[in-house]
Amino acid sequence: MSVEIVTVSGRKQLRDFITYPDKLYKDCANWVPALQGDEYDTFDPGKNGAYDFCESECFLALREGRIVGRVAAIINHKADDEGAIVRFGWLDFIEDREVLDALIGAVEAWGKARGRREIRGPWGFTDMDKEGLLTEGFEHISPFTCIYNYPYYGRMLEEAGFVKDVDWTQRLLEIPPELPSMFQYNSLIEQRFGLHCVEPKSMRQMCDRYGMEIFHLYNEAFAPLHGFSPLTDKQIKNYLKTYVPILDKDFISVVVNKEDKPVGFLFCVPTLSKAVKKAHGKLFPFGFIHVLSALKNNDTLEALLIGVLPEYQACGVPALMFKQLHEGCLRRGVKHIIMNPQLEENYKVQTLFGAYEATPYMRRRAYKKPIK
Repeated sequence: MSVEIVTVSGRKQLRDFITYPDKLYKDCANWVPALQGDEYDTFDPGKNGAYDFCESECFLALREGRIVGRVAAIINHKADDEGAIVRFGWLDFIEDREVLDALIGAVEAWGKARGRREIRGPWGFTDMDKEGLLTEGFEHISPFTCIYNYPYYGRMLEEAGFVKDVDWTQRLLEIPPELPSMFQYNSLIEQRFGLHCVEPKSMRQMCDRYGMEIFHLYNEAFAPLHGFSPLTDKQIKNYLKTYVPILDKDFISVVVNKEDKPVGFLFCVPTLSKAVKKAHGKLFPFGFIHVLSALKNNDTLEALLIGVLPEYQACGVPALMFKQLHEGCLRRGVKHIIMNPQLEENYKVQTLFGAYEATPYMRRRAYKKPIK
């Protein structure tokens, strides 16, 4: 039976594109749906600032009128790809090589028509989107900020000629009831480099004072990383609007210098995986109740972002941030932190957590293949 590829057009087909994983993963205990409102905003050029420098097309795969797969093709004109790369993301499909080939073929054809010579993914518009196919850790429930997929995805992509581009690893950190000895020199770090942690009265106060500067810091700190493209002020304002309501001052840390300029930041949030799964990816009419409960009562955090200005990366900034976060965890009864995906070759961040007991949690992979 042949596979038909349809270019997504109109609200109904976009809804089909966004909700297709609900059917594909309906019996998968560890898959967590994306929040539907966020998905609609992502593919709305009027709301997603990435469209100022990106273009995209969404495709559905149909067999006898039934949806059997989806994929998004993306070109990020700011990413350091020498004008050669088309990205694929939002890839989901039944276990059928014909379906995968049709989906990837649609992305390749779209990219080739725009002068692209290589296909890579799964990537989003920017690093703030979900990226990296899950290759290890299928036995764990997915962090709500990350991709979950069936094990056959990676095998079938490799059969289709894709090879490893980069890997990310995630670890589960245990929060001991006592502060690690690594913090004994924090006062010396503060005195020597003129640094201190901000103690905000509220997240709104933190956002108003430091929000834009923190994301400018993010752009500078992450600039050397693979596939990174800096966020625009328009994007930053949208992310602040999205994330500030779910951030808790006990689970964030911002370090500033003598000039009150942020030099390091760390954002964590109580894991919302089980709550979002209960809500079926919908905040309304009642899903928000599960989310609010998870934000207030939770023994596990997800690390969202951590960054330090390059000129301060040898000044002990992480020790100051980890101590503040650890104290917040003890106040709130948090016992575990699921670390955000970290590039395998990013040794600086991989070695930051040596004082904590950590176990492997998940591994993710981006693939690449030349376009013929």
